[in-house]
Amino acid sequence: MQGQIVLLSSLRWLLPMNLLFGIIPSPTPMQSRSRVYDLKTRLDWGKPALTIIDIRDRQEFNCCRITGAVNLPTNELVDSALVNFELSRDLYIYSDADEDTLSAAAKLRQAGFYNVSELQGGLPAWKAMGYQIESGTLMGCQFQ
Repeated sequence: MQGQIVLLSSLRWLLPMNLLFGIIPSPTPMQSRSRVYDLKTRLDWGKPALTIIDIRDRQEFNCCRITGAVNLPTNELVDSALVNFELSRDLYIYSDADEDTLSAAAKLRQAGFYNVSELQGGLPAWKAMGYQIESGTLMGCQFQ
């Protein structure tokens, strides 16, 4: 018992020291544009409290997507997001083209969402890094 008290009191300084010297890493704060590495780091952190939104059409989504992503095609993006997410929710948006992602993120911001990040390079960048994806087995799916 006495040894446990000594151990606990000696660990009391550990947390402030870790914060001071950066020993315990923390994910990068959310930015309006994120690299795939930033999202992966946040997912690896364990309690991401975020949603990954794939804005491509359903057929493309069903063929291949970032693991854990939800599909909200551009034509239903804002309406579905307003129904399903709080305005403060961290949203990472991606597609195959950065231009589409930029446009979708702008629509969400205009609708009142303020934690929206465009995933630079989208699914191609995610796949290029070798990060985990989910793939469908539908006819007509073309995998790279």
